[in-house]
Amino acid sequence: MSCTLGEVKNRADLIIYWGGNPAECHPRHFTKYSLMPKGKFVPNGRKDRTMVLVDIRETPSVKAADLFLQVRPGKDFEVVTALRALIKNQRVDKDRLVETGLTFEQLQDFAGILKKARFGVLFFGMGLSMTRGKHMNSASVLTLVAELNAFTKFVAMPMRGHGNVTGSDMVIRWTTGYPFGVNLCRGYPRFNPGEFSTVDLLLRGDNDAALILGADPGATMPQPAIDHLARIPTIVLDPKVTHTSQLARVHITTAATGISAPGTAYRMDEVPLPLRPPLKSPYPTDEEIVRRIRQAVQGKPPWLPNSNGKRRLV
Repeated sequence: MSCTLGEVKNRADLIIYWGGNPAECHPRHFTKYSLMPKGKFVPNGRKDRTMVLVDIRETPSVKAADLFLQVRPGKDFEVVTALRALIKNQRVDKDRLVETGLTFEQLQDFAGILKKARFGVLFFGMGLSMTRGKHMNSASVLTLVAELNAFTKFVAMPMRGHGNVTGSDMVIRWTTGYPFGVNLCRGYPRFNPGEFSTVDLLLRGDNDAALILGADPGATMPQPAIDHLARIPTIVLDPKVTHTSQLARVHITTAATGISAPGTAYRMDEVPLPLRPPLKSPYPTDEEIVRRIRQAVQGKPPWLPNSNGKRRLV
């Protein structure tokens, strides 16, 4: 399918998926949350919306798109930078765009579609945030969306992966003011993605211990990061055996949240969902285990004897 600037002028919503494949990874996203639902300002549902897919190759999601822009791998940052210039009518070097896989005309038309939409949403996935550029890609997309609000109403949202990833971000956000990549070593929060992010800490080997709750970095992170987890004392809290628990020194089996343990899960649009467990479990909850660990640490003396009998701070 294809769509031009003239065809989008009378459409209320513009939906962009960048670096994601919701048709396979989030199969209900189209039908329940983004593309198909009808609303007060979009009474015709899909007919009132334009969908643009930006990716490095055609995926099953392209069948639902009105416009597909195929970017060369690792060139997302350059494309976003060119779009930021075009929406502000700044000069763009056409020769430099050749390496992105898109033409000047394609980007110029896309910039016009962005500015003419009455309301736009940009969903970006790991194809953008976990490839070359990483945090710079995410920052540039968020800056693009912020600048588009000078012309129309635009918002951005990451396409989350594993369950309740948004929940951890929400808790860290309202306790520290930052969503992730937070360092508390100095007694106050410091935020610097790329330096304090988990994968970066593991790749550099900065940490000498790890406590992992309900996650499986051993199945998703780069091999050097996994190798470092295997070298250091790693403790895993998880209801089941995972790649990470197999390399950990301690694995504590916990009750499955939402099935045999209560709690709160957040949808990726940050709507909280209370969980009421239908079953009981003989295993403790994550909260109970962490509380016990905190009590044990607080009861630990502030010093330990050295081998020579002298005191040393801990």
